[in-house]
Amino acid sequence: MFALLTWQVAAHGALRALDERCGLALGDSAVPAPLAQFFADLGNTTVALPVLLTAVAAALWRSVRAERRARSAERGTDSGPQEAQGTVERPAAVRWWLPPLAALGTMVLVPAVVVPAKVWIGRPGPPRMAGAPHDGFYPSGHAATAAVAYGLVALLLLHRRRRSGRAMRGPRAALLAVSVVLVNIGVGVGLVRQGYHWPLDVVASWCLSGVVLTLWSAVCARWYEAGAAGRR
Repeated sequence: MFALLTWQVAAHGALRALDERCGLALGDSAVPAPLAQFFADLGNTTVALPVLLTAVAAALWRSVRAERRARSAERGTDSGPQEAQGTVERPAAVRWWLPPLAALGTMVLVPAVVVPAKVWIGRPGPPRMAGAPHDGFYPSGHAATAAVAYGLVALLLLHRRRRSGRAMRGPRAALLAVSVVLVNIGVGVGLVRQGYHWPLDVVASWCLSGVVLTLWSAVCARWYEAGAAGRR
């Protein structure tokens, strides 16, 4: 999807023409400007990053507590003579710090991916951004920041619940997922309504964000879950 959109934007294809007509129509729509600006601001690094850092700090703190409890339980169940003879199999180490720190690393990927794409495509922004010092509006950095930051917050919460044995399922998990989706839709609509980006700028960022979040999940599944399974 990202490749298709990028080709259409770079080649001035039919999707780009339709995209700009839709963007101008949404910019003149009845969506309240203050509400649109509120959601657009949720894509600012100064808003999204502190939210993610708070979630990371909470995840680290809870992981440290859980790891200490696990080690205390292991010491309590060790058999002295068997351990001395080397017959007790030690459980695999759990990289409790991996999910939150991987979240920070994942967030760093956002500008590392988005900025080169902006420079390469060099798409001009909507009329409101005509005086901008650059023409790099595709993909949207604000939309990518919001999608990755708030997506990671939700994933960290789900990951903590799963590790504690109280996995969030059913309506609660669905509510969390829907909330993240709605927030990001609000950010996208706000960015277009306020004339900061074209719609395809936002959609392309969502495509990239999906890849980045999948990468975080793959890293945690590969290097964290294996140790957790060994400990159990």
